[in-house]
Amino acid sequence: MITLRLREKMPAWQSLVLGLVAAVMLIAAFPDFDIRIMAWLAIIPLLMAVEREKASRGRAFIVGWVFGLVFFFGTCWWLTHAPITYAGFPPLLAYFLLFVVCSIVAFFSGIFAELMAVLLRRLNTAGVLAAPFVWTAAELLRYLVTGNNWNALGYSQAFTPFVLPFAAVGGVMMVSFLCAAFAAIVVFGYLNWPKRRIETGVGLLVFVLFVGLFGILTRADAEGTEAAADIVAIQPNVPMSGLSYEKWQELRERHVLLTERALAELRARTPTASERPTTVIFPESPMNFMYSEDPEFRWFITEFSRKHKVSVLFNSAEPNHADGKYFNSAKMVGPDGKPVGRYDKIHLVPFGEFVPGPFEYVIPAFVGSFSRGSDHRLLPLGETNAGVMICFESHFGELAREYVINGADVLVELTNDGYLGNTPVLRQHLANAVFRAAETNRPVLRVTNVGITAYINERGEIFDPAPTYQEDTRTWSVAISDGSQTFYVKHGDWFAWLSVLVTVGLLGVGLVRLRT
Repeated sequence: MITLRLREKMPAWQSLVLGLVAAVMLIAAFPDFDIRIMAWLAIIPLLMAVEREKASRGRAFIVGWVFGLVFFFGTCWWLTHAPITYAGFPPLLAYFLLFVVCSIVAFFSGIFAELMAVLLRRLNTAGVLAAPFVWTAAELLRYLVTGNNWNALGYSQAFTPFVLPFAAVGGVMMVSFLCAAFAAIVVFGYLNWPKRRIETGVGLLVFVLFVGLFGILTRADAEGTEAAADIVAIQPNVPMSGLSYEKWQELRERHVLLTERALAELRARTPTASERPTTVIFPESPMNFMYSEDPEFRWFITEFSRKHKVSVLFNSAEPNHADGKYFNSAKMVGPDGKPVGRYDKIHLVPFGEFVPGPFEYVIPAFVGSFSRGSDHRLLPLGETNAGVMICFESHFGELAREYVINGADVLVELTNDGYLGNTPVLRQHLANAVFRAAETNRPVLRVTNVGITAYINERGEIFDPAPTYQEDTRTWSVAISDGSQTFYVKHGDWFAWLSVLVTVGLLGVGLVRLRT
């Protein structure tokens, strides 16, 4: 009897297989596989599985949950690298913890599947056309609840140029909507074939033409603006462990040598460069600079900036006297050796830089317990203004928006992905920065410890990427922006909220139809 009841609550094996196929297809769309077309197709088998299980919200939820579990596990397995390699976790424990985390995050794809089952049951096959709205609403819900939307469907298209203009209108979640919309139209045609084959064909053609033409027509060439400042980006490839004081000093000298070499090449290549302000950028790394509390380092950076007549932007742990903790900060020193400004990181890494409330006194943070910053301070790069994103802050569109609203001409990302190994995270993280550039129409200067250091222009195109896990330098110039703001900068995630309203409205229509 118990076995029979359990079988009734479980989806059919065919539905589970469809969910697994969808998850594998979507995994293939993300780095390092990069078969990006799969993002437009992967939701098809998932919707077919939900349609099979539409009579039961519970069974549909399980299908969506299994899909999400496999997808998140398959694209975020690199999260186990740091605890295994640096914290000594047994691999079995690390992967079990990842399984738990993925099980929780998969709840949101389960909600998507459950809501779609309701709409398919109440609106018949037309309900499948609600999928892109429900999917986008579920992504927004995941972001609001967890504070994270890593590997949202749209991020798979970071390296698909003709799609990126949509990000300037509705952010990354608008691109997620487009991918899900294509799948929904295909499934709608399949469910109504051959009755609606003409409408389906026309719908797909119009959709593809719209996406393609919008992308082409809105991809204006970048305006030729005069360089206002030069940037020297240092990728030092600092190892994640084994840093004795002697090794630390040696690596710091390597920063100096790399900088001097890059400055010499820059000034030899561009004679006018010596007339422009120059900023040297050191990335986030295990060097753990402490400008305020380390007099020797403070002397070093003062002499360095004065000698080379450059400003220096670097990562520093700065004390917060209010709570006895530290800020994870971006500190700038001017060419006269004096402090210019500082940005304190606002979005801290959960369990890395802080532990969420209920677990604060149970689990230690892997990196350290930091204070959260609150001010969106801009830092000067010559005559231009820069908003700085530290580590995974490039994941947050609202941070980049706030910088541009405040007058940022350029965005700078300081990050160190070295603790996560030479894994897909390097390109997944790069995809986030691409969308911040496309959303805000501002270039992103990505300066990293182990890669991928690169210049990302206003359209999200990647230039001059440095090879990973190698010592390297890059020199770029930046210009003053025209001050224009994209629709996304002005209105944020309006499209995702619109999807929530449409989803609620469709559920209401379905409820009315059920009663009548």
